[in-house]
Order: sequence, then C-alpha cells, then structure tokens
Amino acid sequence: MAESIDIRELNALIEQKSAFVSSLTAGMSRVIVGQKHLVEALLIGLLSDGHILLEGVPGLAKTLAIKTLAQLVDAEYSRIQFTPDLLPADVTGTMIYSQKDERFRAKKGPVFANFVLADEINRAPAKVQSALLEAMQEHQVTIGSDTFALPSPFLVMATQNPIEQEGTYPLPEAQVDRFMLKVVIDYPTIEEEKLIIRGNLQGARPAVSPVISAGDVVSARSVVEQVYIDEKIEQYIADIVFATRYPDRYGLPRLKDLITFGGSPRASINLAKASRAYAFIKRRGYVIPEDVRAVAHDVLRHRIGLSYEAEAADVTGEEIVSDIINKVEVP
Repeated sequence: MAESIDIRELNALIEQKSAFVSSLTAGMSRVIVGQKHLVEALLIGLLSDGHILLEGVPGLAKTLAIKTLAQLVDAEYSRIQFTPDLLPADVTGTMIYSQKDERFRAKKGPVFANFVLADEINRAPAKVQSALLEAMQEHQVTIGSDTFALPSPFLVMATQNPIEQEGTYPLPEAQVDRFMLKVVIDYPTIEEEKLIIRGNLQGARPAVSPVISAGDVVSARSVVEQVYIDEKIEQYIADIVFATRYPDRYGLPRLKDLITFGGSPRASINLAKASRAYAFIKRRGYVIPEDVRAVAHDVLRHRIGLSYEAEAADVTGEEIVSDIINKVEVP
C-alpha cells in the first residue's frame, strides 16, 4: 500500500512538473508541420541528457527543429556546418594572443552553447568528429592548458545525409554509440506537405517565444530521474539488449548470422533513461513496457552490427529490433 501511495504522489509531482511539455510541443507544432516523432525524440534527449543523431534527406526541417527548440527553451543555439576542411579548433576553440594583455587567452568555439547543431557530421574528417564526440561525452573542453565546462543543458543534434556518401567520412560504430538516439526521419504525408506549402507561401514563419528557461530543464531532469522503473521492466530491458547479443537464446536463431555485435551496456542504460523520459512526456510516474517499445528502435538501431549476410539479404537494423521486441516476453 505504501508503494502505491508513493506512486500516486510521484504521478501528482510529474503531472505538475511536466506541464511545460505541452507548451513545448505546441510551440514546435506552430513552426514544424508533422514530424511528431522528431519532436518527441528531441524532448527525450533534452530530458535525459542524451545526444541525437538524425538521418534524413535534405529539407525535412532538421535544422529548423533544433533552432525552434532552442528559442522555446531560452537557451543559446549554435550551428556548425561540417566540411572536409574543418579543424578541431573550429569546433572547440583555440588560444589567441592578446596584445593588450600580452598573453594568450582561450577563444571558445561554437560548441559552447546549450543546443549545438552539427550539420552533416559525416562530411568532416575523423579528428573533427572525435573532438565533438569527446565534448559530448565529457561535457568539457580543453583549450591549451585550460579546461572549460560546457553549459547545462547541453544537447548535440548531429545530422547525416543518407543519399550522398561520396567524399564523406562515416562515423565509426564505436563513436556512433555515443549518441543516445539515432532517429531516421521520413517525408511528410501529402496532407502535411500541403500545409507546408500553404505556410511557406504566406511568408514569415510564426514567431516563438521562450516557454521555459535552461534552469527549468535542469530541474525537470531531476524529476525524470525519479520516474519509477520496476524490476520486471529492468529485466525486460536487459532481455531486449541481450537478445541483440545472443539471439539464439531468445528463440531467434536466424538472427545469429545477421548480427556481428549487439548492444553494449550503454544500450541498456540509454534504453532505461529514454523510457523514463518517454513516461515523463506521457505524464506518468512509472515506466510501462509500451514506453520501452516506443523508444527501442531509436536507441538500438545504431548499436547493432550487421553482417555481410544481413547486407546481402537487405536486412536492416530496424527489422532486427522489430523481430526482437516482438519475440522477447513482455512483463
């Protein structure tokens, strides 16, 4: 009985603390037509301190989405256009000599913002990619001999274009693992397309004003951390991740030759964190199996290594995740 009272109190707290989610979603939908999944993924990343890798053809409002979110949160936004001639110092910053002070001082790069859009991350060489990924992981940057903490909240949304692979530097599997979610976005429906045409022909985009501060996001994160995950849900998450490593143990022997490596413990951690954030967005103080299933594709699709057999049979990570969540027993 005590536990049910706790859950009731937690639900009341989350109902109160998650009120801003509706304002954020409404603000996003004023500027962006459709793309509900993209907006949800951005909110999950924001609430669980995770970064997002977005894959989609040009023109699907990837840049506009993160820019709008930054305006709604009253936070600093920066965009880094990744190109083959970009240097790590162009991202993190560098030491410059001040004649006035007669000494070197650090000039911070564009990574020092709350929301960083790394546009076409696969266009820049590995050393630039790793400079950004290190900042994402450590939440700090070293320039010269000084180390600077990055602002909080700090969200990186990196985009990559799946159609043009000539002259690109694909992210290594070990580095892709640093992203909490990999979101694949598709074309809008025909009805949404008509709304997009109509909206753009009318001229100026609707102006959005901040609905919460960066400090509110940080306090909301501490509430998300209180969302209750039952032991059965923990077991369910562990089973899903283990099924990516040992599919034959879960009655999926045909997947064994299609997978070269499964999800790491980081996959389990991120699946739990993303499920909690999703429950919070849905105004619930506890995680249910549907929350885990809702985020499983975005958390796992980039953490499964596909074999040559899988590529020859045209099997995607998406299909493998679907097979696993349909097979693993739901608590």
